[in-house]
Amino acid sequence: MNTEQKSVISGPRISSALATLLAAVLLFLCTPPPAEAAGRAATRDDAARCALPGATGWTDEGHDTDDSVFQRPIGTVNVGMIFVDFPDAPATESPETDSARITPGADWLWFASHGKAWLSISEHRSWVRMPHRSTDYGFARGLTHETHEAYIADAVRAADPYTDFSRYDMLYVVPTRNAAAISFTPTYIYEPGTPGVVADGNRLRWAVTFGQDMWHWDERLVGHETAHTFGLPDLYAFDAGSDAHRFVGGWDVMGLISGAGPQYLAWHAWKLGWTDDGQVACRASTGADTVRLTAVEYGGGTAMAVVRTGPTSAYVVESRRAVRADERACGTGALVYKIDSSVPTGKGPVRVMDARPGATPPSGCRPLDDAPYRAGQSFTDAAAGVRIDVLSSDGLGDTVRVTKS
Repeated sequence: MNTEQKSVISGPRISSALATLLAAVLLFLCTPPPAEAAGRAATRDDAARCALPGATGWTDEGHDTDDSVFQRPIGTVNVGMIFVDFPDAPATESPETDSARITPGADWLWFASHGKAWLSISEHRSWVRMPHRSTDYGFARGLTHETHEAYIADAVRAADPYTDFSRYDMLYVVPTRNAAAISFTPTYIYEPGTPGVVADGNRLRWAVTFGQDMWHWDERLVGHETAHTFGLPDLYAFDAGSDAHRFVGGWDVMGLISGAGPQYLAWHAWKLGWTDDGQVACRASTGADTVRLTAVEYGGGTAMAVVRTGPTSAYVVESRRAVRADERACGTGALVYKIDSSVPTGKGPVRVMDARPGATPPSGCRPLDDAPYRAGQSFTDAAAGVRIDVLSSDGLGDTVRVTKS
């Protein structure tokens, strides 16, 4: 094994995003929350009663994520990053140029997880040559699991003389920008019981193979693809010929990556263990609760109120505020959405309820960007016996009344 040339991303960097977030958190810590309705602690249901079971056999909205298939999103995830070019597409740029599109995703995920998950990325900053032409790997024709695995195996063999793969939990494979045929960025998850890809005595169970779309998306692409290895489904629609982002718009990075509010939904933060049960106001039985919600971007206080409506379904309300200085806050307020853990990835397991259906969104915003409910507005699903009233709002969150009849 030759000496590995690498750059290790060792900790979160201070940025304008961090400065804005820290200011908001400081304000939150210094401001006492409004009192909630008397007796609410005695009447709320245990949070576990609002956790839904997975019912699709793959990535879904259930809380019973299979740890034998998906990796735990808590603590440090050690990621090896290798750079590949091809006989028909030799690299002409430096690996650093490509790396700069990806490594900021470690910071983004750290903030999005409220400091619970960190990607420690070790880069082998040298191009390694793949044995086949870029057009031979099947990306333009669609990608089967087997074809994808073969691509990863070739990349690992090419880099193995220079890289110690025993050190990594997962792998990022980055192609040269000249390889137009490697068009998109899929996530690889090992299928138990198969040979998989093994190097230096380590079975590589998770990988993201970046494609040319990395030059279109920003660092949040890392948050989207890596979260698949944690068990999160896609929230955009897979069917062609319709609005791909009609279910959640840009309110979660698993939907529209470039959306105006692409923090993970509070439900996902709870599912992944970044939000604890004490931050969940559960209403599984008949009754009502008045809940002070802290905006999920700030990571403290009560993150969401959940109304259980069936064996695999629930309504969720959470508060949303923009914290990144470079993101437009098209709509802030109480975001209401329906969860169904029996609905598979790409079919709408989460659906945002639009407070202003049919209205023209503010300039520069997409239709669902303005979906949150504001003070004085209410959401009702009479068939499910659910009503959500937004009582008040301020810069840090919203106070809501949730009722199950």
